[in-house]
Amino acid sequence: MTKDTTGLDESPLMREITELSRRRKAIAAAEFPRPAEVRVFTVANQKGGVGKTTTTVNLAAAFAKSGAKVLVIDLDPQGNASTALGIDHRAEILSVYDILVRDAEMHDVVQKSLEFDALYCVPATIHLAGAEIELVPLVARELRLRKSLDRYLLREQESGSPYDYVFIDCPPSLGLLTINAFVAAREVLIPIQCEYYALEGLSQLLSNISLIERHLNPTLAVSTILLTMYDGRTRLAAQVADDVRDHFPDQTLTSIIPRSVRISEAPSYGQTVISYDPQSTGSLSYLEAASEMARKGALSHG
Repeated sequence: MTKDTTGLDESPLMREITELSRRRKAIAAAEFPRPAEVRVFTVANQKGGVGKTTTTVNLAAAFAKSGAKVLVIDLDPQGNASTALGIDHRAEILSVYDILVRDAEMHDVVQKSLEFDALYCVPATIHLAGAEIELVPLVARELRLRKSLDRYLLREQESGSPYDYVFIDCPPSLGLLTINAFVAAREVLIPIQCEYYALEGLSQLLSNISLIERHLNPTLAVSTILLTMYDGRTRLAAQVADDVRDHFPDQTLTSIIPRSVRISEAPSYGQTVISYDPQSTGSLSYLEAASEMARKGALSHG
């Protein structure tokens, strides 16, 4: 008795496997053009639970894997970005708190991630939780991160080892920490989850960014929007993706980050999904997003 294989190639599973194989080959051959000068992103969304920290560390790891030199600045008191990169952030460790409040130099605070040779992190410790209050009386309190980062980037450039990308992960609220992040950055990356109320609060965020641009940082612009937590089985996810693309056609990446158990698991092992499960769709999706950002950046500065 012979097994009927008619239509096997057309099965949904086979189509999915074929498509994954095609994407893996494409990303293996993809170019990640290095930027002409360092690109500094603040990853921001006042809405919690949109994959902000996850996006920060996985994009950083994706760029580092491609050969770029990358710095992650963890500006969230929870320190989740530090955890995901396997960075020591116990209370006694020098951290971004010491840069903001105690005038420590960034080169004394930066730690190297074990994941990739060119991936570095400025960790956050529990002390950061009180930094908002301690910053209030300080001179030029909104500029403290920017000045420290600029000095550090110049030092690295002069030493012949310039950075290509900086990602700043900030808390989901607009206080002095987030303002410092916006002032230090040149570009804003907004992760938006493909779920109900996805665009809620976005107009307020854009209004705040506009205020900072006018009064504190004229070079700031929303350059990138990344759709996260996409569930292809739901009509709602597709609808949200369409809505976001309608509103922000130039900023929204074609690449989409799916809902993924592997992405969620990775931080508990002190890793990003890029190194935790390199073959997963989550890892592949972040590599695709990074490649797209690199190409768009090269075109806009070309």
